[in-house]
Amino acid sequence: MDTLTRRRFLLASGVTGATALAGGAAALAWSDLHKAAAADPLPPGEGIVVLLTLYGGNDGLNTLVPATDGAYQKARPDLAYQPHEVLDVGDALGLNPAMTALHDLWRGGKVAIVRGVGYPRPNHSHFVSMDIWQTASPSEPGTSGWLGRWLDAQPDDRMRALRAVSLGGVLPPLLAGTKTAGSALPLGRFALPRGTTGSALKALGASSAQDCPNAAYAARDTADLFTVSAAFSPILADASTAAGGDGNASPGAAKPGTGPGGKNAKRAAGNALARQLDIVAACIESSVPTRVYAVSLGGFDTHSAEKGTQSALLKQVSDAIGAFQQRIGAGARGKDVVLVAYSEFGRRVAANANDGTDHGTAGPVFVVGESVRGGFVGEQPSLTDLDNGDLKFHTDFRSVYATVLDRVLGTDPASVLGGPFPALSFL
Repeated sequence: MDTLTRRRFLLASGVTGATALAGGAAALAWSDLHKAAAADPLPPGEGIVVLLTLYGGNDGLNTLVPATDGAYQKARPDLAYQPHEVLDVGDALGLNPAMTALHDLWRGGKVAIVRGVGYPRPNHSHFVSMDIWQTASPSEPGTSGWLGRWLDAQPDDRMRALRAVSLGGVLPPLLAGTKTAGSALPLGRFALPRGTTGSALKALGASSAQDCPNAAYAARDTADLFTVSAAFSPILADASTAAGGDGNASPGAAKPGTGPGGKNAKRAAGNALARQLDIVAACIESSVPTRVYAVSLGGFDTHSAEKGTQSALLKQVSDAIGAFQQRIGAGARGKDVVLVAYSEFGRRVAANANDGTDHGTAGPVFVVGESVRGGFVGEQPSLTDLDNGDLKFHTDFRSVYATVLDRVLGTDPASVLGGPFPALSFL
């Protein structure tokens, strides 16, 4: 049960305050959800955000590559890609050679690349920088996530536990609000105890007028476990069956090389991120009332032997996004879904002595979807006008968030971000 308990992850993440432990959803059976979706499904046009976190600090310069720039070649004599190796996207830039599926989407006008994204007074610590990105609070430590604050403002009803879901056993701080929090959905089979133990656990989620506030929060959080289990267990059980019991596929997922995913589905076979996005796609197709999904991939802390490691990771990212977008784009909700991929920082311009790169600052953010206005947003950072060896950022990451909040989630960005930030042109 520990892997399902959101309180544990909230406390471990540093997101504090007893009110952040509140859940508030009542137990709900899958049959109830199915009937509700059939009678009153999430209306077409209700936006859905899929937020992809690349943990470790992805090297933006070897992702969106200025291969013809002499300063790039000089700074990375053994790590640089040559102009003929990269996938041309114009403006003297190219995608990493492994990102063929994303390049296909770029040519189809379904990808926007926001260049030079960062924040003032950048921090090179993984923990601090990721905390800044997830709380949207560069100037002081945040105690709630930016999407958690969005969740706080949603109706306090039985669906609240399902409105924001993270794929994987840990709830990221970005989904923790001050009054409530999203749900963590472990991959593979998702089931709570049955029999006497299950009945006793369910009884712990029953509310009582005699409960003190902390006891009420704990009860509501326990009830959320049953809500999430009822909603997602059938999807994850089907995934496990489809994968021969290992939970690595999802219901309705195309077999490699077939169905809506086509060649991109084949590329994504065996890809851990693709499995997460397959489950997200199945949930969207099943009209599960979730409007925010958080998925992730780690391993981008490439201090040594970067080229091969990052290339393999970027192939996973590209193939997974390609298969997801082809599947979702072919469905009824294609124009409602927007995927945003980011990392906590980029890397230094110059390579280190171990054929890798060290912690840096600004990097690109990728936005993918049928409704996305494809192309570049923002300036490409200079490789000669540096801040102590680091790229200077041109676009505040909170402008990316403001655009998503306004144009996908239909929320006043200032109420979530604590002030106005200019919207960007990718939507």
